[in-house]
Amino acid sequence: MTTNGDNGLLFIGGDFRRASATVPVVEAATEEVLGHAACASPADIDDAVAAAHGPEAKAWSAADARERAQVLKRYAAALHSRASATATLVSRENGMPISLSRDVNGAFPAALVGYYAKLVAKGETEETRPALIGHTIVRREPIGVVGAITPWNYPQALAVMKLAPALAAGCPVVLKAAPETALDSLVFAEAAVEAGLPPGVLSVVPGDASAGAHLVTHPGVGKVAFTGSSAAGRLIGAACGELIRPVTLELGGKSAAVILDDADVESTVAGLRSASFANNGQTCHLSSRILVPRSRYGEFVEAIGAMVRGLVVGDPVDERTEIGPLVSAKQRDRVLGYIAAGKASGARLVAGGTVPAEQDRGWFVAPTLFADVDNADRIAQEEIFGPVVVIIAYRDDAEAIGIANDSEFGLAGTVWSSDTDRATDLARAIRTGSVGVNGYQLDIRAPFGGVKASGLGRELGPEGLESYQVTKSIYRVGQAPPDPAPLR
Repeated sequence: MTTNGDNGLLFIGGDFRRASATVPVVEAATEEVLGHAACASPADIDDAVAAAHGPEAKAWSAADARERAQVLKRYAAALHSRASATATLVSRENGMPISLSRDVNGAFPAALVGYYAKLVAKGETEETRPALIGHTIVRREPIGVVGAITPWNYPQALAVMKLAPALAAGCPVVLKAAPETALDSLVFAEAAVEAGLPPGVLSVVPGDASAGAHLVTHPGVGKVAFTGSSAAGRLIGAACGELIRPVTLELGGKSAAVILDDADVESTVAGLRSASFANNGQTCHLSSRILVPRSRYGEFVEAIGAMVRGLVVGDPVDERTEIGPLVSAKQRDRVLGYIAAGKASGARLVAGGTVPAEQDRGWFVAPTLFADVDNADRIAQEEIFGPVVVIIAYRDDAEAIGIANDSEFGLAGTVWSSDTDRATDLARAIRTGSVGVNGYQLDIRAPFGGVKASGLGRELGPEGLESYQVTKSIYRVGQAPPDPAPLR
């Protein structure tokens, strides 16, 4: 079955079916209805979890990892064939510039599925360890049915960061996608049918917060994987704690870009275009607090201000666009509220601060820069999730580290310097899950996640696979360990 915008479809047990309730998906740049998305009911969630416990899904969990890898390779190919159309669809849904969407929503899902297919194919399910008496077989087994709940800002990338390792580990997945970007979530279902993923191994059930809450507490779910706000993460973490249910939480951020006194102005400012403004500011790991040494404060404020004023605002499917609209009117109004708070705080508005006059429709906010900000201000402490960045002055490296760590969040960060070793030493002192030196780019082979209010657990890399596995020890008391396999 080929899905389209006006469908209201769910994907459960290997079949598409129409939901009893739908919500409109509105194009961020035009405010026109793109289509209608399913709004899953508790009964739909129940059906999806039941399918994940069905015989085909159980066979997937029990299959040899190399067999699963072969199916996942076909799945990666099916996602790759849809990459261009998917990237455009996401840009229309949430306003992401197409130049970014092509990479993160188009190419990335296929690449990550392929990575985990290779990783699981060359791994071993069991290892034998000598014991004081006999030996122990240590097994890695699927953790169970995964309830994956994903947001609207990077809908394909953040979903596949859960789907790929979970499926590779042998875990069936129920994906609860955000209503704002529900249309593109069905691409995962279409590709699953083409690749021959067994029925029940993947269900796609777009829905609202109540659908997510039902999935989190469902007795048939073995693990929850969530990306979203820290406020929602606290509720989900509390529910999973009560149930003693494993959970991965990738939450908010208010990361610092520490510019050292030896940094090159031109290359640093060029790097901050993406490190601080990617996806219209709707990115959890952005360096939204820029820390500048007092000795070079005026120089960097002027250069960063010029960069911000020069960002191209426009239609997200236009190749020239660097800043598109925000995902919704609600999100635009939220960001404008923070800008008003920044103005009221006494911070100096260097650029932006308004709705662009040339944009007569769509949920646009001009890229905005505040200087002379105190790190205690709301605009320096709270996640805005829009194209709003602040500049904070510091005296020396020790104060820069203190300011960077003076946040409830700890997801990411960047350090900018002409001396890579010096920058790396400072990066080690920042309490956060990841730090970029002279740039920021996730690495699929390395773990990503946060500390403090930015979350629990890690995604990507081998660690991402391990989070969907549980270890079992089989003690063989008094038994000699098996002979090692002959060298080949």
